[in-house]
Amino acid sequence: MLKTLLVLGALIIGISIGIAIGNDAPGVVDASDVIGSLWLRGLQMTVIPLVVALLITGILRTAEMASAGRLTVRAIVTMVVLLWASAAMATVVTPALLGAFPLPEAARTALQAALSGAQPTGDIPPFTEFLRALIPTNPVAAAANDAILPLIIFTLAFAFALTRLPAERRMPVQGFFGATGDAMIILIGWVLALAPIGVFALGLVVGSRAGGAAFGALGHYVLIVVSVGSVLWFAAFAIAALGGRISPPAFLRASIPAQAVAISTQSSLASLPTMLTGVRSLGVGERTADVVLPIAVALFRATGPAMNMAVAIYVAHLMGIELGPVALAAGLAAAAITTMGSVSLPGSISFISAIAPICFAMGVPIEPLALLLAIEVFPDIMRTLGNVTMDMAVTTTIARAEGDTQ
Repeated sequence: MLKTLLVLGALIIGISIGIAIGNDAPGVVDASDVIGSLWLRGLQMTVIPLVVALLITGILRTAEMASAGRLTVRAIVTMVVLLWASAAMATVVTPALLGAFPLPEAARTALQAALSGAQPTGDIPPFTEFLRALIPTNPVAAAANDAILPLIIFTLAFAFALTRLPAERRMPVQGFFGATGDAMIILIGWVLALAPIGVFALGLVVGSRAGGAAFGALGHYVLIVVSVGSVLWFAAFAIAALGGRISPPAFLRASIPAQAVAISTQSSLASLPTMLTGVRSLGVGERTADVVLPIAVALFRATGPAMNMAVAIYVAHLMGIELGPVALAAGLAAAAITTMGSVSLPGSISFISAIAPICFAMGVPIEPLALLLAIEVFPDIMRTLGNVTMDMAVTTTIARAEGDTQ
C-alpha cells in the first residue's frame, strides 16, 4: 500500500507541476517525456513473454486440477463460462456508460493532445481477413508484430498439446515456462520500482499539455471502471439466489466479513478463511467449500475480464478511436483468455500483463495505461470485492448442484 500511495502521489505532484509550468519550460517537458517513454517501454517489453509463459503454465495447472474429479471439473467449467460472460458484459455495459456519461469533449481533446505520441497498435482488418489471421503462419512473427490474438491461439494450442505428453516429458517444458514467467515478474518488479519516477515524468507531461482536465479525466475513468465492476458484484447475489437458492439478505450477511477483508487487504487469498466461514454458515458442505474456494482463489477472477475490457474501451474512448464489432470481439476473447494466466499476480503486474494484450488485440494505444496504473488502487478495491463475493456465490451454486448442502 505504501508503494501504491507513493506512485499515486507522484502522479498528483507531476500533474500539478505540469499545470504550473505549462508551456514555459519546453526543455523540462521534453526531458520528462523521454524519461516517461523509457519507463513505459520497460514495461511493454515484458508483456509478450509474460503472457505466453503465464498462459502455458495456467493451462497446465488447470488441467492438473481438472484431473482431480467431477467436482473440480464442474467448478472449472463454471468459472470459465463466467469469465467469458464477464468479458461479454463489459463489451455492452462500458460503451453504454460512456454513451450516457461521456468524458467532456474539452477534457478529451486536451488529453488527446497531451498523449499525441500514443499510437494505435494496429488496424483491425475486415471480418473475413480477421478470421484468416486468427491462425498464425509464424507465431514468432505474430509476437514480433504484437498480433496478440493469433499468438494467444497458438499458445493455447501448444499448451493443450503439452497436456497430452507424459509427465516426465511435460515437466521440463512446464518448468522452463514457469521460470520464464517468474523471471518476467522479477523484471517487471524492477521496472515498477522506478514507477514513481516514470509516473511523475508522464504526469508532468500530461499536466503541462492538458492542464486541470487531467484530474477530471482520471476521476471519470475510475467511476466508469468501478461501475462496470459493480455489475459483477450485484450479479454474484443473483447467482447465489438462482443457483444456490440463498436469499440476497442471507448471502449479504454471510459475505460481509469476507468483503471487509477484501476491501482492507485487496487480496482474495487473504479473504479465503472468512470466505470458508461464510459459505459454511450458508449450509455449504465442507467437501465443496474445501475444494471449490481454493480453486477459485487460484484460477478465478470474475471481475478481471469485465474491468480489464472496460479499461481498454475507456482508453479507446479517450483517444477518439471507434471500436467496431470485430475489435470488440477480439478484445473480448483476449480479456477472457488472459485472465486465466494472471490471477495469481499482484495487481500492479496483472494490470499491465492483462490489459496490454487486450489493447493490442483491439488496436488501442497502450501508452495511457502507464498513467492509469497509478490510480489502479481505487478500481482494485472493487476488483477484489467483486471477486470474493463471486467466489462465494459460485461455491454455493456448485454445492447445490452437487447436493452438498446442509
